[in-house]
Amino acid sequence: MAELLNDWAPRIARAVLVPGSGGRFEVRLDGELLFSKLALERHANPGEVHALVLARLGPPIVRD
Repeated sequence: MAELLNDWAPRIARAVLVPGSGGRFEVRLDGELLFSKLALERHANPGEVHALVLARLGPPIVRD
């Protein structure tokens, strides 16, 4: 979550962590399910969630 906030903080109005059960891990953006460990029956690969957010929000904000 920290990486996503660092990269897109100006575009993210709110981020919420919701405890789940049964090993559930889901990532939603504006209500759209981007990743579901339960549906895919696997963990996210390194960088996978970042790539999914990148596809939706565009390049990260570059700060000086």
